Amino acid sequence: MNLQILLIIIGIYALIVGYLGWLGYKSTKSASDYLVGGRQIHPVLMSLAYGSTFISTSAIVGFAGVASMMGMGLLWLTMLNIFIGIFIAFAIFGTRTRRIGAELDAHTFPELLGRRFKSRFIQGFSGFIIAVLMPLYAAAVMIGGARFLEVQLGLNFSLSLFVFASIVVVYVFYGGLKGVVYTDAFQGTIMLVGMLVLLGYTYSHLGGFSSHQALTDMSSLVPQKLVADGHRGWTAMPEFNSKLWWTMVSTIIMGVGIGVLAQPQLCVRFMTVKSSKELYRALIPGSIFILIMTGVPYIVGSLTNLYFWQKENKIALAMVVDPATGKPNIDKLIPTYIGYAMPEWFAYLFMVTLLAAAMSTLSGLFHAIGTSIGRDLYQQSIAKGNHQERTVPFAKTGILVAFVATILLAYNLAPGIIAIATALFFGMCAAVFLPAYISALFWKGATRTGVVSGMLTGMFSWGIWVLFFHEKESSALGLSNMLFGKTSLVSGTTWAVVDPILIGLPLSAIVTVVVSLMKNRQS
Repeated sequence: MNLQILLIIIGIYALIVGYLGWLGYKSTKSASDYLVGGRQIHPVLMSLAYGSTFISTSAIVGFAGVASMMGMGLLWLTMLNIFIGIFIAFAIFGTRTRRIGAELDAHTFPELLGRRFKSRFIQGFSGFIIAVLMPLYAAAVMIGGARFLEVQLGLNFSLSLFVFASIVVVYVFYGGLKGVVYTDAFQGTIMLVGMLVLLGYTYSHLGGFSSHQALTDMSSLVPQKLVADGHRGWTAMPEFNSKLWWTMVSTIIMGVGIGVLAQPQLCVRFMTVKSSKELYRALIPGSIFILIMTGVPYIVGSLTNLYFWQKENKIALAMVVDPATGKPNIDKLIPTYIGYAMPEWFAYLFMVTLLAAAMSTLSGLFHAIGTSIGRDLYQQSIAKGNHQERTVPFAKTGILVAFVATILLAYNLAPGIIAIATALFFGMCAAVFLPAYISALFWKGATRTGVVSGMLTGMFSWGIWVLFFHEKESSALGLSNMLFGKTSLVSGTTWAVVDPILIGLPLSAIVTVVVSLMKNRQS
């Protein structure tokens, strides 16, 4: 790889990002500008910022790696991302969020919930959950970009992580949400170009759409362990009710597909436009963006099996076996494929694409964590609405806290964690926030007590299932094994692969409704 060309490309990219961050800084004059972009963001900019924050290296690197193992069944997630994450999110949730947010003068997602139910506890609790758990997702995003630099450039993984996060923190720290939106829109454009070129080159290598049939014919090459778990080939869904089916459907497709509705860093985007009309105008560009940014990685990730079989007589998993553990690290699959299959100039483009994907999502996450600490935890919950002038300084302090927490987590998370950590965070947001969010927007009969009860139920039921039942996490965390001598209390049964979202979300919704109805009867 030509280091001189690489440095020139990165330099140009950094200058543009820096300039856009500076524009955000120059146009940020108030707390409203810093928190919600002054509610005057253009719909196309909003849709690109929304999409590029939603789609990160988790999709491009993590989920593409999962697709190389599980196959094209992940395209059902693309369908849910468009139908729920764009059409329902923008046209139904977004319009109500924008209107109610403006009426309540809410500047953050927790503040929207807190003011709707007149509860500082709801706002503070929501801010606390975001501040504590969102760094897990941010760390997964950061790892995705750093893995590409590690494979392609031979850079130290720890150094890559630090550089990634540092650049993002600078323009979020100074530019606020305007800086985030401007840079996200630019980065989203780069991501679109990178994905389209990746898809075109992949089909040109493999003979176009006929490659799908060739991949279907490779089903006999699926490793026996995956076959035992329900794998039926890279172009088919796993066997119904199998271990792999439950992982794909409950954790990945439903966890991310439904969890997107309650993502704080995405919901706040709806408050940045001046009218509902702007959200309707954002539907088409937003849908096209999500179709390309999720569909391409899932297709290409699956097709890497065909490419490596033709070139190396190995399936994709065999190409990314970690020498230290003897196990495949699927987070390295896409970087490895780029190194093998793509021309040198594309490696530069794709590196910038991943930089854009990681930085656009991280900027939204750092901004959400910072504003949750500054606005929701300190200014509203601790200071009881006083010291308005300290909101932005404390938000900036929160951004630095997010930076440190994310770096520490990213250094310590296990290999192959990107997709799982992403799905877990999305599922947690659904379990804790979604019933409360729906109630805030659509149900006048919802009570403060009902919403608080539902949020606490969602948090605790999700957490208990993660710690003691869902084997993927309970075995890694070790608490279940320490207390009960089992990696999961339901090990060996289907329940061990049922995602926490299928437990936490229904319980949270039921408790919210039942307690609200009981409270209304008492009054």
